[in-house]
Amino acid sequence: MRNYLTEFIGTFFVVLTIGLTVVGGTPLAPLAIGAALVIMVYMGGHVSGAHYNPAVTLAVMLRGKLEAREAVPYMLAQLAGAVVAALATRAITGQTFALAPAPNASMAGAWLVEVLFTFALALVVLNVATSSRTQGNSYYGLAIGFTVMAGAFAGGPISGGAFNPAIGVGPILVHALLGGGSLGHVALYIVGPLAGAILAAMVFRVQESEA
Repeated sequence: MRNYLTEFIGTFFVVLTIGLTVVGGTPLAPLAIGAALVIMVYMGGHVSGAHYNPAVTLAVMLRGKLEAREAVPYMLAQLAGAVVAALATRAITGQTFALAPAPNASMAGAWLVEVLFTFALALVVLNVATSSRTQGNSYYGLAIGFTVMAGAFAGGPISGGAFNPAIGVGPILVHALLGGGSLGHVALYIVGPLAGAILAAMVFRVQESEA
């Protein structure tokens, strides 16, 4: 239970930070989001692994560092954290929010951004948090947070910058139910990140085999 609670809390605060910065139009929002992830990774890394992301959970499971029977409860806890954070954002600001691709972005471009930056994130997690060669390091939280920050700055203006099915789907569900939004981009934020995670697990296997 402590693992699921940690995944819920970590995902909640990351998504709450996203919601409040998006609704408030905060300058340099990716900096705040990356910092929130760094903080939460250090908070929960020693408890649950600090995935806070179904795509990362999938990659870690494929890596063999999480039992398959644990993956779905992890993902449900992450999604619940994202939904509750979206509800908290509405309670605080009176507004709902949802990530979406830029109006002038091509769908192919948005899909590529979600796949590639999730690939980068998952590959970083696998290397800094699951490899015996980096075991015991103190930089894993910074590496993970800065990866998301870089992706949010570079790819956020194109795809919306989820790189995480919980972040993509949770707020969309709340926005659809309470804010009159649509579910039109749900597939982008589920399939794209999961595909990136699978690619990362495959590449990591090659990295480990040739070490």
